[in-house]
Amino acid sequence: MSTSHRFSGRLGLQQRVLPDYRAPFFDRLAEACTAGLSVFAGLPGPEEGIRPAERLEVAEHRLARNLWLGGGLARLNLQLGIQSWLREWDPAVLILEANPRYLSNRTALGWMHARRRPVLGWGLGAPPLSWPGDGIRRGFLSRFDALIAYSSLGAEQYRRQGLAAERVFVAPNAVSGPPPPLPARKQEAAGPVRILFVGRLQARKRVDLLLLACAALSAPPELQIVGDGPERVALERLAQQAFPHAQFLGERRGKELEALFRQADLFVLPGTGGLAVQQAMSHGLAVVVAEADGTQRELVRPGNGWLVVPGDLPGLIEALQRALADPARLRQMGEASHRIAVEEVNTEVMLRVFLQALEAVTGEA
Repeated sequence: MSTSHRFSGRLGLQQRVLPDYRAPFFDRLAEACTAGLSVFAGLPGPEEGIRPAERLEVAEHRLARNLWLGGGLARLNLQLGIQSWLREWDPAVLILEANPRYLSNRTALGWMHARRRPVLGWGLGAPPLSWPGDGIRRGFLSRFDALIAYSSLGAEQYRRQGLAAERVFVAPNAVSGPPPPLPARKQEAAGPVRILFVGRLQARKRVDLLLLACAALSAPPELQIVGDGPERVALERLAQQAFPHAQFLGERRGKELEALFRQADLFVLPGTGGLAVQQAMSHGLAVVVAEADGTQRELVRPGNGWLVVPGDLPGLIEALQRALADPARLRQMGEASHRIAVEEVNTEVMLRVFLQALEAVTGEA
């Protein structure tokens, strides 16, 4: 990496939790920070189903203590120890999650600005809220020197909150670098299309809809469900009644999971999520994805898949019917998925945008 693609100051970055899928990007960002990167993050709750990173190889990880206040939509988070971390690390620039419910981030903003140091916000966006929530969030967001959004939709939402366009950057949410070239796929004998789902088996993933949709198709596909979680027993019971062709393979990693991606024809995510979609695209798969938080629009276009409305069973059935009707077109759409992963949605693109945002708030050229 050339010196023009580095940040010369000491960088601090706050996260509520540090999931394992985020560690490679933070280490990549740390490599681009001449004076180092320290990540302040706590542990997820047992009910969240988030696998925390065991370690960071390049960046420093300072463990925060997450304290929750209240419940429901008004639930607030307090990260104990953030001021001590700021004093000890003394960052030239700070990146915070742009979430007004994280009370400690207001303190961190004040600490940095009292020393005339810039603060970047990083988040999903700012979907409409009822009063007074929207006004509170607008005031919070206005305190950032710039904002990095996960998606173009999120960036537009930030601009609608009054942020100047030149202060808003888009870094598509990615978990891996550009994938290698696609290996040539063997021409297999005609048979059922193989559909793959990968993810934690919890209610919000809506694997129940996938089972019901497959059951409604005139030509039953081969359905492989990879993952484990609290809904597995209920889903296996539903499959016995609605779609006994479904295979529950449990959790798979490494070479086993890679092989399943290579052997599949179509990846389907009927509920919330998105990180497994990127993995599927990097393996050259067409995708059917429920549109949830807006980041899916960066991944799924007419050329490589179908976006469906969350919870819409007829819409999911229609998308699967279209996908299964032309297996040759599925291969072409998979190649388009791979191109998107190579050129647009990967951690190298994320890194470039983060460095652009750092340059914008510091004046480094």
